[in-house]
Amino acid sequence: MQYLTVLKIDSKRNGVGVVLKEEFVRNVLEVKRVSDRVMSLKLEIEGVMLNVVSGYAPQVGCELEEKERFWSELDEVMESIPTGERVVIGADFNGHVGEGNTGDEEVMGKFGVKERNLEGQMVVDFAKRMDMDVVNTYFQKREEHRVTYKSGGRRTQVDYILCRRGNLKEISDCKVVVGESVARQHRMVVCRMTLMVCKKKRSEIEKKKKTKWWKLKKEECCEEFRQKLRQALGGQVVLPDDWETTAEVIRETGRKVLVCHLEGGKKIRRLGGGMRKFRIVSRGRG
Repeated sequence: MQYLTVLKIDSKRNGVGVVLKEEFVRNVLEVKRVSDRVMSLKLEIEGVMLNVVSGYAPQVGCELEEKERFWSELDEVMESIPTGERVVIGADFNGHVGEGNTGDEEVMGKFGVKERNLEGQMVVDFAKRMDMDVVNTYFQKREEHRVTYKSGGRRTQVDYILCRRGNLKEISDCKVVVGESVARQHRMVVCRMTLMVCKKKRSEIEKKKKTKWWKLKKEECCEEFRQKLRQALGGQVVLPDDWETTAEVIRETGRKVLVCHLEGGKKIRRLGGGMRKFRIVSRGRG
């Protein structure tokens, strides 16, 4: 299985990137390099628009101005995406949304980790502004499969996957992969998403013109055909020696006299359902 890095924005301090399975690289329509903390890419998967956003929020000790700039950039990205398109955000938010969801049931489940802090509240507020869900918190897992950051005795959850509220039903699982060491301290979060795609199959039977030669059995049609053919031949009774010319004159006369009709059928448009399964991975910057 081959993967390609579509884009990586890096600096001495920060950095974000998206790694995409090779078969989907050709589906990339747009890449936005917002900053060294935010980037997005848009894919079209069988008619479905999927936006993948990667983020790296300032750490707890950073200046408030820097934190506000990050959230402003993320807001701008979301506002640029049409509401009918799917969005998945994978980010190290450097905040704890906390365990339980009293008062915030519309944007998160009960299965966070420990207490919420100011940075975690910013995540929840963002989810409310953008009608999104904090996916990790909806799946009941052992704490080992919820903790995304481990350092010494510290065990917490700072890496989250978010999706539009209306698309949460397309996600069947979200958990931390235990034993996958992709970065120091941070642990990989994996989400399984099944896109419901609509495949349009169009089949049109070519409509052919058909001359009703059988009508020549009727005397009135036969007589009209003779008269029109004679006129087309310039009044000649004997047919020309050039058979190609004669044949074309006969065919054209038949089309005029013997009435054409469209043979074939109606345009057939079949609408069939389909599914594409994806594995979305998020991990914090080590």
